[in-house]
Amino acid sequence: MKPVIGIDLGTTNCALAFARAESVEPFTIPQLIHPGEVRAEPLLPSFVFLDPAGPILGILAQKLGLENAGRLVASAKSWLSHGGVDREAPLLPPNAPQGVDKISPVEASRLYLAHLRKSWNDTYPAEPFDSHQVLVTVPASFDEVARELTFKAAEQAEYSNVVLLEEPQAAFYAWIDRNPNWREQVGVGDLVLVIDIGGGTTDFTLIAVKEQAGEITLERIAVGDHILLGGDNIDAALAHTVAQTLPKKLDAIQFHGLWQQCRAAKEELLDQNSKSDHAITILGRGTGVVGGTVKTKLKRDDLHRILLDGFLPIVPMDAAPEGRHASLSEFGLPYAAAAAITRHLAHFLHRQGARPTHVLFNGGVLRAKLVRDRILEVLNQWLPQPVTPLSSNDLMHAVARGAAYYGLARQGKGVRVRGGVPRSYYIGIETAMPAVPGMKPPLKALTVVPFGMEEGGGHQIKDRQFALRIGERARFRLFSSTDRKQDAPGEMLEEIAPDMEELTPVEVSLPGNPGEMVAVKLESRVTETGMLELWFVAGDGRRWKLEFNVRPRRGDQR
Repeated sequence: MKPVIGIDLGTTNCALAFARAESVEPFTIPQLIHPGEVRAEPLLPSFVFLDPAGPILGILAQKLGLENAGRLVASAKSWLSHGGVDREAPLLPPNAPQGVDKISPVEASRLYLAHLRKSWNDTYPAEPFDSHQVLVTVPASFDEVARELTFKAAEQAEYSNVVLLEEPQAAFYAWIDRNPNWREQVGVGDLVLVIDIGGGTTDFTLIAVKEQAGEITLERIAVGDHILLGGDNIDAALAHTVAQTLPKKLDAIQFHGLWQQCRAAKEELLDQNSKSDHAITILGRGTGVVGGTVKTKLKRDDLHRILLDGFLPIVPMDAAPEGRHASLSEFGLPYAAAAAITRHLAHFLHRQGARPTHVLFNGGVLRAKLVRDRILEVLNQWLPQPVTPLSSNDLMHAVARGAAYYGLARQGKGVRVRGGVPRSYYIGIETAMPAVPGMKPPLKALTVVPFGMEEGGGHQIKDRQFALRIGERARFRLFSSTDRKQDAPGEMLEEIAPDMEELTPVEVSLPGNPGEMVAVKLESRVTETGMLELWFVAGDGRRWKLEFNVRPRRGDQR
C-alpha cells in the first residue's frame, strides 16, 4: 500500500496529515517563529511576509505583518477563486507601498505547498515526500479554474500525481476515521449537513446515508454556492468596530494592522476560558494625521454581539441573503454582500428542499462553542425534529486528516463517499440561423457533465453533431449549476437558465487549416485527480482538447 499525505491548503492556516498502514496522524510543521528560531508547530499560518531578503512564511510572517501590513500577503486562497482578476498576476498584497514586489495568488499557494514539501523531507529524509500519494483539499464551491490553478501551484512546488478533494468531504472522512462505530450513529435515510466556515469561505454540503445491496453507503448529493464569507469578514467587522472608538482616523496601513490584530484577538476571546477583553496596540505613523501609538481593546461583549447579531442572526427558513454591492467599488476580493451566514444556510436548504437529521461542523470559526450553539439553535427552529450534532475533534486538522484517510480509502482501506463532480457543466452552442442586423444568434446550452459524474468516468455525446472551426484561436463559453441535477449528458437547453452561472471562458488553439469547418462530436471526462476534460472528436479521429483560460477577458458578459 502506498503511503499517503493529506494537505489542507487553508485561507488562514495550512495543515498536513499522513497515513502509515491504516492510521492517520498530524504532522508538525517546522517554521520560523522568531528571527533565527525554528520550531515545529501544529499549523502553518497562511501568511507570506515579503521581506527584502526573501519571503518569510508562517508564524513569523504573521507577527511581522502586525507591524508592517503593507508587506503581508494574506487570504491568497480567496484571491485564487476570484474570477474577476488575473490570478497569475502579481496582485498581493493589494495595499503594498511602492517598492514592494507583489506576488500572485498562485505564487503564494506555491510557497505554502513548497514549504510543506521541504519540511516533510527535512523531517523524514528516509521517506521522501514524492514517494507518497498526495491529496490537496479545496472548497467544494471552487470552480474549474480555481481547481486548475491549485494544480498549477502544486506542480510549481514540484508535486506529482496530486489528487484534489473537497474540504467538507474531507471533514466527513475525518469523522469516519475518528468514529469506527459511525454506522451506529447514522442510518439509512439520514441526511448529514456539513457546515464548513473557514477563514475565507463558507461551504455547505449534504451527504445522504443510503443502502445498496444490503450495505450502508454514503453519497454527497449537494453543495452550496461559492460564498466568500468567513473568519476574514468577522475580523474586518471587529476592526471597524474598534476603529470607530478611536479619537482619530486610521490610515489604510494602520487599519490593515488593526485587522490582523483583531484576528488574533478573536481567536483568544472565543476560547471558553477567556473572560477579559483583549488589548490592542496600533503603531503610530510618524507625525501625520494619526501620530503616536494608540492603545485600545476589543471587548468580549462586542465580539459576541457582532457574531450573533451580524453573522448568525435568527432568521426564518425561507430567508435569503440580502444586499448587493455597488456598481463601482475599490479593487479587492468579491466578498459576499450579505454577512448573515444563517441566511445563506437557509437559502441553501430551502433550494435543496432538505431537512438534515445530523450536522457536522468544520472550520476554524466553528471551534467556538458560541457559534456552534447558535447554528444549532437556528437549525432546530427550522426542522421538524432536532438535528443531531456529530462529534468533531480537532477542527483545525480535520480536513488534512480526512484527506489522508481518503487516500487510504482510494486504496481499499476505508469507506468512500460517492459524489463525483459537485455541479453540472454546460457549453454554449450558437444557434444556426440566418444573419439578422443588430441581433446575435441565440445561445443554447449543451449538458456535457452531469452532477455527480465520478472520477475516471466520462460521456460520449454520440447522437449530436456540431460544426467546429479550426486553424485559429477559439473561444468557448461554459456554464455550471449546483441546482440542476437532472440534466442528462447531451441534453440541449434552449436558453441559458437563471440558475446557471457563467464561468471564465475556455480558450484553445485548434490546429488545422485556418477557417476549416469540421463536423465533430463531444466527449467529457473527469480524471482520476478530479479535473474536467472536454474533447471535440472528428470522424477521421482528430481530437481537440479544451484548455482552461486562467486569464479572464475584459468585457465578458452574458
